[in-house]
Amino acid sequence: MSIEVVVPAPGESVSEVTISSWLVKEGDWVNMDDPIAEFESDKATFEVNAEKAGRITKLVGSEGDTIEVNSIVAVIDETAEKPADLPKAAPSKTETKSEPVLATKEAPVKTAPAESSKVSNDFSDLSASPIAKQMMSEYGVNPTSVKGSGSNGRITKIDVLEAIVAQGVSKKSEGYGFGVAASREPRREKMTNLRKTVAKRLVAAKNDTAMLTTFNEVNMKPIMDLRGIYKDKFKEEYGIGLGFMSFFTRAVCIALQEWPAVNASIDGEDIIYHDYCDISIAVSAPKGLVVPVIRNAEALTLDGIEKEVKRLALKARDNKLSIDEMTGGTFTITNGGVFGSMMSTPILNPPQSGILGMHNIVERPIVEKGVIVIRPMMYLALSYDHRIIDGRESVSFLVRVKTLLENPEMLLSGKRPEEALLGL
Repeated sequence: MSIEVVVPAPGESVSEVTISSWLVKEGDWVNMDDPIAEFESDKATFEVNAEKAGRITKLVGSEGDTIEVNSIVAVIDETAEKPADLPKAAPSKTETKSEPVLATKEAPVKTAPAESSKVSNDFSDLSASPIAKQMMSEYGVNPTSVKGSGSNGRITKIDVLEAIVAQGVSKKSEGYGFGVAASREPRREKMTNLRKTVAKRLVAAKNDTAMLTTFNEVNMKPIMDLRGIYKDKFKEEYGIGLGFMSFFTRAVCIALQEWPAVNASIDGEDIIYHDYCDISIAVSAPKGLVVPVIRNAEALTLDGIEKEVKRLALKARDNKLSIDEMTGGTFTITNGGVFGSMMSTPILNPPQSGILGMHNIVERPIVEKGVIVIRPMMYLALSYDHRIIDGRESVSFLVRVKTLLENPEMLLSGKRPEEALLGL
C-alpha cells in the first residue's frame, strides 16, 4: 500500500510554499516520522515527516520549486521490504553551532575559515543538496567543515548558511583585481518566499503610512559602567549574560506606557491601543532577518528579557520560530549598530506605528557642565506613523527613552542596582 505525503498549511493565510531542500531521494528507506523535506513559507520554515515507514517511490518537484499547500510531494510504499543494512542515522544538531547576529548585542568577531587550503570545486561524490553544493563552491566553504543535518548526514542549504556565518567567509573573489575583468554575465536568483514577503511589507509601509523619523543621542557610559560592575554576578545569579537589550527593552516599555499612541496601530478608521507591550526584536539569522516577539515585555525583569531574547534567537538560528512567535508585536527594536551603522531611518513594521533604531557606539567629544569630555555615544532613531503619532509625542517618547538609558537606576523599580540586578 502506498502512502501519499502532502504539504500541510503552516498558517491560515499561507497558500503556497517553496521546497527548500529534499532530505531524502527516491529509493531511500524512511522510518516513521523521519524528515522528508524542508519547506519555506513567507512566515516560517518547517519540515514534513514520513507518516509511515517504507521506501520512497516518488518525489514531486525540485528544490526551489513553489507548490500549493495540501498538494502531494512524496509517495511512500509501506509494503516494501526494509533493507537489512541501513546506515546509521545522522546525529542531531548540537550546541556547537554559531549563534545568530542579534540586533541586541555587540557584533561578534569574525573567525577565519577552519581550512586555509584551497577548496576543491568537485562536489560530485558529496552527500549534499544541489543548492548546498553550489553555495559551498561559490563561498569556498570546505565540505569537511560543514556538519550535515539532513537524512544520513546530507548537507542542506541551512547547514552551509550556518557555516558561512560561523566562518565569516564571503564569495570567492578569484579572478578579480587589477588587470582582470570581472564576468559581465548577470546572475539570476529566485527570491525566497520570505524575501518576497519582506519586500512587499517594506513597500507597503512606505506607501501606506505617513512615516517620519526623529533622532536623538544617548550617552551609554552609565549603562556600560553598570554592566561592568554587575555582569559577572548577574550571570552567576541568573545563568544569562547582561546585555544592552534588556535595558533598551525596559526603557521602551516604560516610555510606551507613558505615550500610548506610539504603542498603537490603525485599523480602518479606528485606532487600536495596547496596554501591554509585545516587543518585536530584529534578529539576523542564517536565512535572513526575522522579527520574533517578546510577549508582555513590560512585566519582565532584566534577566527575564535576556532569557527570552536568547530563547528566540536560538530558535531563529535553527529556523524553528513558529508563526505565532513572529506575529502580533506592538513595537519594534532594531540594531544596525552590530553591523557598524552610525545612523539610519528604520522602516515601520506594519501594522505597528513605531520602531526604534539603535546604532553603533562611538566615543565622541561632548560637553558636560561646560567641560569637553569623551563619552561612548549612540544615535537613536524613532520612525513613526504621523497619522496617529504627533511630533510632540514622538519627540517626548524618544527623550524619555534617552533619559531612562542615561539614568539606568530608574529602570530598576526604585531599588539600588545591586538589589534589582541580583534579586536581593
